[in-house]
Amino acid sequence: MNSSIRLSLLKWLIMPLLIINILGAVVIYRLAWEPANAAFDQGLTDTAWAIVPRLRQLDGDISIDLPPQAEQVLRVGHFDPIYFVVRDAGGKTLAGDADFPVLGTSDKLDDPNAYNGSMRNGSIRVITLKTMVGSDPVLIGVAETQRRRNEIRSEIFAALLLLEGLLALMSMVIVWLAVSKGLLPLKKMQSDLDSRSYNDLSLIDADHIAVELRPVVNALNDLLTKVQVGAASQRDFVANVAHQLRTPLAGLKMQIEWLQQRYATEPETSHSFKLMMSSTERLIRHTNQFLSLARAEPSQFEQGQLEKVELNKLVEESIQHFIEEADKKHIDLGFELYPSRIMGNPFLLRDLIDNLIDNAVRYSPPNGAITVSCRQQGADVTLTVEDSGPGIAESQQELIFNRFYRISDTTTGSGLGLSIVRDIAKDHGAEIRLSSGLNGQGTVFCVHFEACSDSPP
Repeated sequence: MNSSIRLSLLKWLIMPLLIINILGAVVIYRLAWEPANAAFDQGLTDTAWAIVPRLRQLDGDISIDLPPQAEQVLRVGHFDPIYFVVRDAGGKTLAGDADFPVLGTSDKLDDPNAYNGSMRNGSIRVITLKTMVGSDPVLIGVAETQRRRNEIRSEIFAALLLLEGLLALMSMVIVWLAVSKGLLPLKKMQSDLDSRSYNDLSLIDADHIAVELRPVVNALNDLLTKVQVGAASQRDFVANVAHQLRTPLAGLKMQIEWLQQRYATEPETSHSFKLMMSSTERLIRHTNQFLSLARAEPSQFEQGQLEKVELNKLVEESIQHFIEEADKKHIDLGFELYPSRIMGNPFLLRDLIDNLIDNAVRYSPPNGAITVSCRQQGADVTLTVEDSGPGIAESQQELIFNRFYRISDTTTGSGLGLSIVRDIAKDHGAEIRLSSGLNGQGTVFCVHFEACSDSPP
């Protein structure tokens, strides 16, 4: 089961807060209820003390001076009816309610005692007081129903429940927002890594990373450094192999051409040499593309390699190599070239032009048309290659720049050409735009460069 940092943080923060809220609610409940209960008890106690001055001892008997009007006032409480009783030491009722329950008093004189009881099928709160009238002890009991007390207790409980519920909800929201805010650096780092291209192996800047994430960033940077070393070794290997293969492949091509001329009169032999020449040319092309790929690698590119380049002249030179291939398919290869000057690397730009035109020739049908144009408008220089091929679906327009990706297996190629174009364009700070041709037929590749600052408008 996958663990979640967010859930772990929420669990360890919210649960203690909820426990603290519950404990706080219990304490607040007692702090709110006990004073209210004490106030009710004090009211009953005052009633009991009000009876004491009305007790007299005459000729050894205890009497009470309590007129009906005074008794009526005594029985009317603030909220609930008042019951009372006065009894001697033997339990004889001297005044009050005869059905008053047995009194439980303290052993100390004049020390009120409070407790809960029941009377007339209801719960009551009782205050008892033991006092001396003359030489005889007298027991006084005062009680009231607990209806109002229960209402007050319910109101306190409901208010606390609502308050604690709101506090708990606010606490959870605050914790959720705090955890989400705290995880933003991690989310931002994830977003930055997701937005990287597959070949971006640059180190992560740890200066603006949260302290807690720096060990992770340092570990990732160590891994990226190792990958960079491995990728550099791989690029160097491919470049060296491609460079070493160019000379023997050129010699092999010359020998096959000589053999083609010598055995031109023998059809079977000539056909065999023709197939050998086709395979050799494909091998030479793949070798050159591997070498171009190694040269165009963004991490290998140096800005110091840039110089002023007449882009229109480079295009003119490159087109000459594709005229023969276009003629084989009866393709109309035209060009519109206007003076255009940019800062660039001539070798890499020639690779970019060659790959765009070669891609157009390969995918254009027989009797098709290809137009290559180069023009400058203000500070923008645009190289455009338009073909009459089958076009590229919108879902594939981003994928075609990936290495070894091919739209169709019916056309020969390694799937590296447009990847090389993308890397070279990135080296020169150029932007590639892809669109469909007129009437939705064919494909238009536009590469936008920044013109030299001293170029004419």
